[in-house]
Amino acid sequence: MSTLSPIIVWFRQDLRLCDNPALRFAAESGRPVIFLYIHDLKAAGKWQPGGAGCWWLHHSLSSLQKSLDQQQAKLVLRTGPAEDILKTFIKETGATAIVWNRQYEPWAVDRDKQIRSSLQSRDIEVNDFQASVLFEPWKIKTRTTNSFYKVYTPFMKACRERADTIRPPFKTPDIKHIFTAPESETLESLNLLPSQGWDKAFYNAWSPGEQGADQSLKDFLDNSLDRYAEGRDYPAQSEEAVSRLSPHLHFGEISPFQIWQAVHDYKKADYEPDGRTYTNEILWREFAYHLLYNLPDLPDQPMNKKFSDFEWVKSDEYLTAWQQGQTGYPIVDAGMRQLWQIGWMHNRVRMIAGSFLVKDLQIDWRYGAEWFWDTLVDADLANNSMGWQWVAGCGPDAAPFFRIFNPVTQSRKFDPDGAYIRQYIPELANMPDKYIHAPWTAPENIRKACDYPPPVVDHAQMRKLALEKYKAIK
Repeated sequence: MSTLSPIIVWFRQDLRLCDNPALRFAAESGRPVIFLYIHDLKAAGKWQPGGAGCWWLHHSLSSLQKSLDQQQAKLVLRTGPAEDILKTFIKETGATAIVWNRQYEPWAVDRDKQIRSSLQSRDIEVNDFQASVLFEPWKIKTRTTNSFYKVYTPFMKACRERADTIRPPFKTPDIKHIFTAPESETLESLNLLPSQGWDKAFYNAWSPGEQGADQSLKDFLDNSLDRYAEGRDYPAQSEEAVSRLSPHLHFGEISPFQIWQAVHDYKKADYEPDGRTYTNEILWREFAYHLLYNLPDLPDQPMNKKFSDFEWVKSDEYLTAWQQGQTGYPIVDAGMRQLWQIGWMHNRVRMIAGSFLVKDLQIDWRYGAEWFWDTLVDADLANNSMGWQWVAGCGPDAAPFFRIFNPVTQSRKFDPDGAYIRQYIPELANMPDKYIHAPWTAPENIRKACDYPPPVVDHAQMRKLALEKYKAIK
C-alpha cells in the first residue's frame, strides 16, 4: 500500500474510465486514488441539467459506479457547492492533490478558476486536462487577425490542417492504489429521476454509460457509417444513418478522440465521403465549444446584434402548440413528439422544427433553446446555443434569415413515404400518402377521421411577414 497522501479524481462531464487523462494521471502518480462526483445545483445557475439530462445523469453515474466496482473502487457522491465540498473532502481524506478534466461552459470556467486558486493557496496540487475537445478553444486562431473563428468552414479547415496533432485515445489505466472511500450519499438521494413516468420510452431508446457509448459507436461503424453522407438527412428509422452518440459525448462517456480514431481506422478504403462528412460533424461540435469559450454570452445574446431589435411574436398559444407537437405541420409535430418521447430529435428535423418556431411562428429562438435544454438527453450548452443561433439566422456561419424552410417541401423530400410522421403521429397512420405531408389539403371526411389539428399559421403568409421584419432590421 502506498504511503503517499491520496489524490482526488473529480469526475464532472467525463463519466468514463477509458481515455480519461485526469484518471490516467492519478493512476500513474503512485498515490492512493479517491473518486468523487459533486452534484452542485447552484454553480450552473439556469444551466443546470434539465429533466431529460438529469435522467441520463442518474444512469450514467450508475454505470460509472459499476465500472469502478470492477476495479474494487467506489464513487463518492456529494451534494453542495463544489468549493465547499472539496475543502471538506480534503480534510476528511488528507488528500494533497486533485485532478479534473476541463469544462468550457462560462460558469464552469469561472468556478474552476476560483477553486484552483483557493486550493493552491492551501498547498493542494491541482492539475487539469484536455479531455472533451480535440482542440483547446483558445488555440485555433485566424491567420489574418489572430482571433477566434466566427465561420465554420475556415475553422474546420484549420482543424484539419492540425489533424496530425490529435492524440490517440488512452487505454483504461490500471489503478494499483485505491484509497478507502469515505461515506457517500446515495445516487437516489440526488433525486435525478422524474416523479412522473414521462421517461418510460427512454429505457428502450438509450443505454447511458461508457459501455452503451462503446456499443453505439460499434453499431454506427458496422451499420451506418458507409451511408452516413446521404442517409443522415432521412429521419425514418429504416433510413436513419446517424450515430446517436451526442448524449454520450455530452456526459463524457466517450471522448471525441475515441470517435475520431475509430472512424479513421474503420474501413479506411471506404472513408470518403461518409467518414469525412461524419468527422466534419465532430468538428462542428468543436466549433460550438470554440465559440462558447470565446463568446460567453452566446446562450443569451445574438451574435448578430441587429437581431436584438427583431420584432419577435409573444404567443403562449403558438409556443404551446409547437412544444406539444400540435402545429398542424406533420414533420414539425413528429419531431416535437419524438423529442418528448425519447429525449432526442433527428438533426434534420431539429432544423425544420427550429426554423418553424423562429420563422413561421416568429417566436424568439431563446424560447426554443430553453425547451430543448429541458427535454433533450443531449442538451449541451455549446451545441444548443450555437444550433439555435444558426437556425435563427443571427449566429455564427448562420443559414441566412431569408432562407426559410418550407415544412411541407422538407417533409416530402426527407420523409417521402411519411414513415417518420406515422411513427410519431399515430392519428395520421391511415392518412393517404397523397395528403400525409399536408393533411389540411385532404377531403373533409378524411380530415375529420384522423382528428389532427389544422395548421396554426399559414406558412406563405408568415414567410412574407418574417422577410419584412428582417428587411426592417437589415
